[in-house]
Amino acid sequence: MACPCEMTSPIDEAHPLILASASPRRKRLIDQMGIPCRVVPSRVQEESTLEDPADLCRHLAVLKAKEVFLREKASWVLGADTIVVAMDQVLGKPESPKDVVRMLFLLSGKVHQVITGFCIMKPSGSIAHSESVSTAVCFKPLSEQEVSGYIRTNEPFGKAGAYAIQGVGAFMVESISGSYTNVVGLPMCALIKALVRCDALKSFP
Repeated sequence: MACPCEMTSPIDEAHPLILASASPRRKRLIDQMGIPCRVVPSRVQEESTLEDPADLCRHLAVLKAKEVFLREKASWVLGADTIVVAMDQVLGKPESPKDVVRMLFLLSGKVHQVITGFCIMKPSGSIAHSESVSTAVCFKPLSEQEVSGYIRTNEPFGKAGAYAIQGVGAFMVESISGSYTNVVGLPMCALIKALVRCDALKSFP
């Protein structure tokens, strides 16, 4: 949640937002908005004992932001974590083709949730904002041939839930309910509202 504002410089070319993520998709979304941004990947291991998925990704986002802030003091820092939840199972990034097959057939013909937690840290080191956003995604029924073909593109690897909605994986998505950019990796509407609310951005656009 937002906390009382402190006297800090807003994000600009001289004080870019630090993105605590190596995800090129998140960087691309921020760049599309024209927000000055620099990438400093977090070293946090994506593990937690929290059971609630929304709490889990929000918790990991906070840990990532804090870890990077210790190396990039006096900067606005954004941490984020995206997970896919299907049939009460949290799906991370697949480690093998067999893992991709398991995940995609779990999603096949069903609705699943994509949840992104994000955390904004002030240049002072305090948490300015923390929340999670959920989007419902409906997959069409998948055939073995389609899954095998998708694996051959190499796109599923490195993606939570083993697919990329902004890439070839769009062929599997029948519909979504909620933020599209959230499924890509960052809920841009919620993020920009939060950045403006905590004075990280004076206004937008």
